[in-house]
Amino acid sequence: MVPFLNHLRADRDASVSASGTDDRPFVVCHASPLVRINSVSAPYRSYVLVSRQQIARNYRNVCSVVGAGVDVAGVVKADAYGHGALEVARVLTAEGVKWLAVSSVEEGVTLRTGGISQTRILVMGGFLPYESEALVEFDLTPAVHSLEQVRQLDRLGAALLKPIRYHLKIDSGMGRLGTRASAREILATLHDTRQAELEGLMTHFASAADYASPQTDEQLAYFHAIAAELSAAGVTVARMHTSSTNAIGYGRAAGWHNMVRAGHALYGYVSPARGDAPRQLLNVQPALTWKAKLLAVKDIPEGARVGYGGSFRAPKPMRIGILGAGYADGIFHRLSNRGRVIADGKLTAILGTISMDLTTIDLSHTTALSPGDEVTLLGTEGDSSLDAQQIAKVAGTISYNILCSISARVRRLYV
Repeated sequence: MVPFLNHLRADRDASVSASGTDDRPFVVCHASPLVRINSVSAPYRSYVLVSRQQIARNYRNVCSVVGAGVDVAGVVKADAYGHGALEVARVLTAEGVKWLAVSSVEEGVTLRTGGISQTRILVMGGFLPYESEALVEFDLTPAVHSLEQVRQLDRLGAALLKPIRYHLKIDSGMGRLGTRASAREILATLHDTRQAELEGLMTHFASAADYASPQTDEQLAYFHAIAAELSAAGVTVARMHTSSTNAIGYGRAAGWHNMVRAGHALYGYVSPARGDAPRQLLNVQPALTWKAKLLAVKDIPEGARVGYGGSFRAPKPMRIGILGAGYADGIFHRLSNRGRVIADGKLTAILGTISMDLTTIDLSHTTALSPGDEVTLLGTEGDSSLDAQQIAKVAGTISYNILCSISARVRRLYV
């Protein structure tokens, strides 16, 4: 345990010593130096602009939909789905969020060392044995996935003479993390533990946007049966939460309880529904715009080949542009000869095979762009728009994957 804690303490001390009093109108993430910019264009080959105001508006909209009696936990795992966890956490904290949710202990520590000190932080992905002491030191609340983990926390609390709060996750049918123990087994464990305090009961839906499947109703029934048996035995649970963005967005109010976990919605997305779904309740908009600069612009003759393997051959004389971003930056390789970007306000094709650091696009529609000018990879430019769901459909994946795949070398700027 000690090496892990020492590593986290060193990160905390480095963060504290580097912190200042900057008002931070523009912030560059991923250990980059603080950079101020005076216009939308920034001095990077590839960067994203994240709107603090839009994230705040999205959060307020989620709060409005679920109502005053339901707390909205802001999910900032996976670096806030590529938006930058610390900066998003600051926005949400300013909005009054009571809970943030991360995947790992280390993600939680990153928030604490970055100055998020008052808001509760739920570690949804649980913890490994060597991380348990860090939970206490950095005031993190674990989602517990087995009764043995409850006993482990109880032993730790007894050794530290300090109670440790946790949320017990029920595997209600997703077949991933969570306990499948019966209510009777859970009650027996609660009876035998004193320093581990059950604060919350939770589960996760596998098919909340799929109205052609009964799975969500089945999961909720299973969860409610466990909760009812615990309640009948006198167990009170302060927090009950089962719903994330899709269950919020499509109004599965029976699963809202007194807390929901909003992730994708904060960043402007709700997954498309399947089956006979009700009207979507959330009115959220994307908060992230992704730009890349042209490194070169050139004219090629008819028949010229482009990219590795010559996978594109010009059907006529064309003007092409080479962008300073490729699959190492998060442009999916599957978008080769299939995807589009926005150049000079118009949607235009990706040509040839996407390289690690470069992507070639068609500029035949314009003479206005030169090396150093910007192209929009995700966002709105002029009358044209590309969002993560549109890109995901072409790439054969999901919008979460598009956002989370924008790599660390793409600078994050906040406006």
